[in-house]
Amino acid sequence: MATIHLDKVSKLYGKNTVLKDLSLTVDHGECFTLLGPSGCGKTVLLRLIAGFETPDDGTIRIGDTVVANASGDTIPPDRRDLGVVFQDYAVWPHMTVFQNVSYPLKLAKLPQDKLTEQAMRAISLVNLTDLDKRLPSELSGGQQQRVALARALVAQPSIMLLDEPLSNLDANLREEMRFEIKELQHKLDITVFYVTHDQEIALAISDRMAIMDKDGRIRQIGSPVEIYEKPKDLFVFNFMGVANFITVNNRDGVFYAGSGSQLMPWAAPTGEAPEWISGCRPSDVAIARPGAFPDNFLKGTVTRASFLGAMIDYLVEIDGAHLRTELETHYAVTNNLVFKEGDECAIKFHNLHWFDARQMAEVAE
Repeated sequence: MATIHLDKVSKLYGKNTVLKDLSLTVDHGECFTLLGPSGCGKTVLLRLIAGFETPDDGTIRIGDTVVANASGDTIPPDRRDLGVVFQDYAVWPHMTVFQNVSYPLKLAKLPQDKLTEQAMRAISLVNLTDLDKRLPSELSGGQQQRVALARALVAQPSIMLLDEPLSNLDANLREEMRFEIKELQHKLDITVFYVTHDQEIALAISDRMAIMDKDGRIRQIGSPVEIYEKPKDLFVFNFMGVANFITVNNRDGVFYAGSGSQLMPWAAPTGEAPEWISGCRPSDVAIARPGAFPDNFLKGTVTRASFLGAMIDYLVEIDGAHLRTELETHYAVTNNLVFKEGDECAIKFHNLHWFDARQMAEVAE
């Protein structure tokens, strides 16, 4: 079974600790995404699994086999039954698509008939069947990335390690390729370990995902829905997309929005914290004309109105707190919700998250 186990893995470079006591299990057949800011140690972790780096402490297993530990017991990368695709396509410019893809099999001295069969199968899997004789210079960026994927798949590995493989592509190609990677995972029943800082890609392809902070610590593991809808802390919430924060003034157990006197008419937190802050996504904010909501609303002022084509983005000020919301342009026009800067408005929330306000210091770093 292609299950990846990391048990209290640490990695140091000189005096710099990149990873410390990190434990993680990636189940067979799932697409697991490691998501975190640049420089947090994501790629280091992938390189440890691949065998390009060795841990300074802890153990790495693939299935029941120990592939690396701090004692120096290490299985080479080419014996770990995995394929690796990096951000840089690293396709050889003087080789055709077929030659690039079949190169690992050539190194393994596979008989020519089997080499051709497996290489063409891998090329077909990534939809490059009619392009096998072309050079990389004759391919688009997306097609070159498919060549890199096919080369990683050609030896029929049980695990695929992907390190930001789509970051050099334009938006349309990124969207197209992420669905193809997910389709390949299901078709081949392989384990995919995907490293990225792109929240949209992570949410789209993951069965489970882990959020890593700048210090190399895993803050939360769960399904995309769990991570997005039930963030464990303010760091996770803020990292997973555009975040609105409303400071809350607690006066004798009564919560007021911002620095004003408007009551926060939603369920307040029951835990212990000196100060609270509420968070929501733009999609959690409903905006209307004054008087449209009979109850449970806050009065605000539109301070910015940005027409974005299909959407209109509003920035609203509520007693010193600022938040964003978006409306589909057609809906806004049809329902008289095209606001100008300075217009008064009413705000309701579909959902609010409550956090210990002391966590804001970490988010602001």
